[in-house]
Amino acid sequence: MSAEALAGLKAYWEGLTPERLAILDTVYAPEARFRDPFNDVRGVEEIRRVFGHMYDTLLEPRFTVRETLLDGARAVLVWDFDFRIRAWRPQVPQRIHGLTLVRFAPDGRVAEHLDYWDAAGELYAKLPVAGPLVRWLARRMA
Repeated sequence: MSAEALAGLKAYWEGLTPERLAILDTVYAPEARFRDPFNDVRGVEEIRRVFGHMYDTLLEPRFTVRETLLDGARAVLVWDFDFRIRAWRPQVPQRIHGLTLVRFAPDGRVAEHLDYWDAAGELYAKLPVAGPLVRWLARRMA
């Protein structure tokens, strides 16, 4: 069951579009938890809202899963997230490297989705106002 669930989740994320958010409940359990550096929400509707916001603020967001690891009802997906920021230098492609820890419910849908990625180094350091400060802090902490 988990191998099939992981393959389905990978295919869902790599083929994600605004239209496919409508079938999120076939991949995520009703009370699923989603957490990333910006959000910590529960329930399919809240998760759908988070990803809808992604499509509102980013251009051409796309996930590419590079590696998966499966251990019973838990899995790790290592991914690249490519996008452009709609409101800031929309012509410049961006990429974030990260990983997701997933716990599957007994029915094979996602019960918990925890994203791990470096918001400071992968995103904030590239922004015009926050970037210099983040890079300075990183040098001072090293």
